[in-house]
Amino acid sequence: MSDIVRLEVADGIGTIVLDRPKMNALDAAMQRRLVEVAEEAAERSDVSAVIVWGGEKVFAAGADVKEMAEMSYTDMSVHVRLLQKFSRALAAIPKPTVAAITGFALGGGLEVALCCDFRVVGSNAKLGLPEISLGIIPGAGGTQRLPRLVGPARAKQMIFTGRHVGAEEALAIGLADQVVEPGEVLAAAQAMVAPFVGGPAQALKAAKESVDRGLEVDLQSGLDIEALQFTGLFATQDQKTGMRSFVENGPGKASFEGI
Repeated sequence: MSDIVRLEVADGIGTIVLDRPKMNALDAAMQRRLVEVAEEAAERSDVSAVIVWGGEKVFAAGADVKEMAEMSYTDMSVHVRLLQKFSRALAAIPKPTVAAITGFALGGGLEVALCCDFRVVGSNAKLGLPEISLGIIPGAGGTQRLPRLVGPARAKQMIFTGRHVGAEEALAIGLADQVVEPGEVLAAAQAMVAPFVGGPAQALKAAKESVDRGLEVDLQSGLDIEALQFTGLFATQDQKTGMRSFVENGPGKASFEGI
């Protein structure tokens, strides 16, 4: 069962591979593995950035509806904790993350992608939250992360109608960051995160936490978060290395250790 979600590491990039034929339907087993693999990627010092990849044909077509169809209110009151847990674990990876999307990214699949910092999509991609057609709403963060990304009106329109958004529209509204041909998606995602390998890991972590936590609070509280993160970086070796290199050699020449 561990192969349905696995972490592959090469050249400083960790790739979380979704591999549950045929459509990567996110059942409870996949959700539990996503928690484990996200935590592993977060902890490994040989992983500087993370890609989430569903394969060449489909990213993930949603949750396993057959598994949920006969759940009672009591059943779901327990299961929803897992839905929230796996999405929070992905969003909490303290490193740059990108979803590499080909084909469908629907329902829980799109919620996985929304947990990432960036989204590279193939020109054949279809993205959406169609839960309304099942008489429910997104339950793994979709109603919260989508409006923060594309704005409340666009998010409500997508959620209320359950419609699929194509690649170019996704790019236009900020749901996608780059559109490429389907066969180039993984390579484009790798190229996007490659500059972070060997970068100042503590500063990248601080930047991500400042932005993500700042979005959850008012401006003054966000500025306090930024100030705390900024100050804390002066306890790192990378800050000393980066500033000394700038003074002695000019910008962009520092070699960081990630500490």
